[in-house]
Amino acid sequence: MNDSPGWASPGSAPSDGKETAIPRPSEPQDGSGPTGQWSPEQPPPGQWSPPSNPGSGPGTRPPAPGWGGGPQRQGWAGPPPAAKPGVIPLRPLSLGEILDGSVSALRAHWRTALGFSLAVSVITQIAVILMQRYLLPEPTSVDPNATGAEALRQATDSARSTLISLAPATLVTMIATLFTASIITVVISRSVLGRPTTLPDAWAEARPRILPLLGLTVLVPLIMAAIMAVGIGPGLLLGSEAGAALAFLGFAAACVAMLWLNVSFALAAPALMLERQSIVAALRRSAKLVRGAWWRTFGVLALTWLLTFLLTFLVSIPFGIIAVIVDGTDVSEFLNGTAPSFGWSFLIVTGIGEVIVSTLIYPFVAGVMALLYVDQRIRREALDLDLARAAGLPGYGADTPRS
Repeated sequence: MNDSPGWASPGSAPSDGKETAIPRPSEPQDGSGPTGQWSPEQPPPGQWSPPSNPGSGPGTRPPAPGWGGGPQRQGWAGPPPAAKPGVIPLRPLSLGEILDGSVSALRAHWRTALGFSLAVSVITQIAVILMQRYLLPEPTSVDPNATGAEALRQATDSARSTLISLAPATLVTMIATLFTASIITVVISRSVLGRPTTLPDAWAEARPRILPLLGLTVLVPLIMAAIMAVGIGPGLLLGSEAGAALAFLGFAAACVAMLWLNVSFALAAPALMLERQSIVAALRRSAKLVRGAWWRTFGVLALTWLLTFLLTFLVSIPFGIIAVIVDGTDVSEFLNGTAPSFGWSFLIVTGIGEVIVSTLIYPFVAGVMALLYVDQRIRREALDLDLARAAGLPGYGADTPRS
């Protein structure tokens, strides 16, 4: 954040297309001699020989320590371990460290992160259940024996009914995700520095960025919808077999473009929250950070989506089976195409499962996004040095060269 040490967007960084300077040794602190010269005290010439095994010949001088005398370490010593003031080491992160860092931050701040996520999930699910019960229309029944134009009409009506039913729940879920992501991003930024945080502190820091984050959350789906409309629109306007083929090609091209943009804009929310960027500047900032690392970013996001899908599946399926048994719904209604009518018991039991899933998934995904943002800035802008200084670690003064 611009008002917090360690998170300010650099004015001139490697991601701006500029080369970083090669780190050079620091000046002698005692001023005893110039840099870049040999020491005036040199060993006498002609007395060095390659190291040999002790006792290889008569009169052989015993090797100096470090060249074979006494216990030795094989090879050069490795680099010292990276500083770790918080949940991650301050160096480029591996995939496992990003995922583990998100889980570690949630465990360290479970009252703030999981408590807030649980409250948001409960409110969201109550709203969704009430909408499903009182506001949304009944699902359209589909005749499995229908053919031709009638089958197409029923499929169109069913798709329209499904979209109408999903729209309110999707909107409520999007708002819930927005609030959770804002709090979790602040929690992660404190966890990286090893600083404690409370819910009032996190909310006070995140609150000024809620409206810009809402604008970003709305703008990205609008961009995706516009891309899809441009892709399939010409084919739908033609309305013939050639138009159908053109619409299919446009749909495939639109899906590729949407996937590319979704990955490129994946770090926009952390940039907007932590750097206090505007909406458009956050999108540009995300695209700049992801540039050159698109496939790696896609791999991290794909694994995150896979883990969330598996968690959703493992929790939702048992709760769905229990809900059907408790509600007494006839399984044959699912098989003959008739829209089953669910009672309160079904909605409540499935809602409990959704609350459990949402409480765990919302903060985990937001934590992965924030740590992926931190990782990209460490790789491109040496953010690890700024974070080490902000954490007050010794040996990271203002004159520490950037790697």
